[in-house]
Formats: sequence, structure tokens, C-alpha cells
Amino acid sequence: MDDTTAAPMPRLVLIDTVDQLPGLLPLHAFQALRSCDLIVLSGPEHPMAHHLDMAEERYETVPTDVGERAMGRAEMLGGLSLVDKARATWVLDRAKAVGSVGYVLGPDDTDAFTSSLGMEAAREAVEVEVVYFGLAPKGVKVLDLVRVQERLLAPDGCPWDAEQTHESLAPYAIEEAHELAEAIAEGDPVGIAEELGDVLMQVTFHAELSGEFDIDAVAQGISDKLIRRHPHVFADVVADDAETVVANWEDIKAEEKPERTGPFDGVPRGLPAVAAAAKVQSRAERLGFAWPDVASAAEQVAEELEEVLDAEDDTHRAEEIGDLLFAVVSMARAAGTDPEQALRGAVSRFRSRFERTVDTLATEGVDPAGLSEDDWRARWTEARDAE
Repeated sequence: MDDTTAAPMPRLVLIDTVDQLPGLLPLHAFQALRSCDLIVLSGPEHPMAHHLDMAEERYETVPTDVGERAMGRAEMLGGLSLVDKARATWVLDRAKAVGSVGYVLGPDDTDAFTSSLGMEAAREAVEVEVVYFGLAPKGVKVLDLVRVQERLLAPDGCPWDAEQTHESLAPYAIEEAHELAEAIAEGDPVGIAEELGDVLMQVTFHAELSGEFDIDAVAQGISDKLIRRHPHVFADVVADDAETVVANWEDIKAEEKPERTGPFDGVPRGLPAVAAAAKVQSRAERLGFAWPDVASAAEQVAEELEEVLDAEDDTHRAEEIGDLLFAVVSMARAAGTDPEQALRGAVSRFRSRFERTVDTLATEGVDPAGLSEDDWRARWTEARDAE
């Protein structure tokens, strides 16, 4: 009777990581790693090396001078490299020597190398186990954006980026916000995602540009603010409706900024005129100044229109037109309509109708400049009715 027991098969445990967070392992992956006889990393610059040093865990790194190993025809046809095969063979030799190796995949490990590991393990009768990271946390792609921005602002990065300042970038931030608003008005999910990316790029650009704060400070600041201003979610305050939430928000905001004592303090003077009108009207409404309903606001609009028509000179007329526009904003708010978005919609409809009319005229060989007022009205009505 043979009492000999077969030696256990050498084992290679591949520990998956998230490329953006290569130094982070979930509990199940770390436990699998610690069960191995030896931990191996691709090199001394592997992001996990620092963490293993702090945990006083023994590990080895793949030597940079492992040389090259001969490859068979199938390997060559599969696109594998001599260096990848040599590195894979070194890892598997360590597994056969110590019993089990936990290899932590890192950002420098290519698909070609992991393919080499799998093929060589099958050839060398080494058992392979893959421990997947699991569900990556949301937001890891933002880290990619931060890295791209760091690269652009590096000494050997983009010359244009290197010349920018907060002041020079400010117009771009405003422009991107308007393009986002347009995509939202058009109801275009793909466009919204793209424009949000452009806005986010502005945030990371400013954060990386500054020597006084970084993207972490920006994110921490807004996170803290959201928690403070949502006590009905993160504390024991009760808020059963949106109106209460808004009221609480404004009260907390006032406590945070006691220096703002005037009714319009904090309203940016650079806001577009329609948005600025809506904002100051909203502030006045908190103190009780507002038209009670649409009908009352409409009466004010009619009154302002009469004053425009009765104006005695251009200066007076321009002033009355401003009052008329301000009253129209009040009427929109009384109707529960965002005046900025309402006007954007009107502009979009006008552009669409006018462009369609001009295209039709071109097809008919008609010069738009030669149309009479009645012709234009007829064409405009036709374009409107076609919608």
C-alpha cells in the first residue's frame, strides 16, 4: 500500500484591481492575498508597494532583467512577446518554489502579459485563481480626468494650458454652462453628458491650476456644504416638502455668511439679465414683495407696455422697455415658469422656423430680401403651422 501523498499543485492567485485605484483592495481580495505564501508585484513603483510596506507584508517584485524566453509558433501567432513570456515564467517559477503566489495586477500589466501568465500556467501545471475586485465605486473616472489635467499642466505638457489663469478661463466656464443649458433645453441626453464633461473639465482645470487648493479641497468643500444644508437627510431635522427644504437651505446659508446683510447680497452681477431679474425678484419675494398671481402680474405687464408706447424720447423708451421686460419676468415666475428657459425655447423655435423658411425660399429660388411684410407674415405662419 502506497502511503505517499501527492504534493499540492503550485498556485497562482491573480488579484484584480481598479486602474484608477490600484492601491485599494476590498476585504475579500486582501484576505486572498494574505493566504498566499508570497506576494509579487510588477515592480517597485507598483501602487500597492507602499501599502504592503506599511502593513509589513513581505513581497517581491518581478526583476527588470528577466531576459527573454523562446516562444512556440502558437504564442508568436497570438501576439505574445518574449519579454512578457520571460516575466510570466519568472512569476510561475516563484509559485513552484514557494507553493502559492499572489500577484497583484497593476496599471502597467497589459492584457498580453496576463495572457502569457495564463498560457504558461497551463503549460507548467500551475493552478490559477482570479480574485476580482467586485463593483468599482462611482467616480473613479474622475481620477482619470484629474490625471489628464495634471499631464497637460506638467512642465512638458500643453503650452496653451500652461499660460492660462483663473481670469483667462472664466469666460470658458460661462460658455460651457450656457452650452449645457442649451443641451438640457433640447432634451438631448448625449449632448447633456458631453456638456457636463466640458463643465467638469473647467472645474478640474481651475483646481489643478491653483497653488492654494486642489480638486480634493473643492470636492470636500461642496460635500461638507451639502451635508450641512440637508439636515433633513443627514441629521434629525424634519422637512416633508420642497418648500421647507428651500427655506431651511436659505436659513443655513444665512448663518454661514453673516456678512451678507442686504437683500441682494450674493447675487452675482455678471448673471445674464433675465436670470438676474428672476434672482432679485426671488430675493424680494422672500420679504413679501411679489405679484400674488398671473393675472396681477399680467396687469403690470400691460401697464408697462402702455408706458413704452407713451415714451417721449429714445432714452425714456429704453428705460420703459427694461421695465416691461422686468415685468414679463415677474409674470413668468408667477406662472411657475423659468423665464430664462422660456426665452431660450422661444429663441430656439424662432431659429428653427426662420431657417426652415429661408431653406424653402432658396428651394423656390426666391430672394428673402425681396419679400414684402405681408409675404413674410404668410411664410412665418406657414412655418409655425408646419410644427
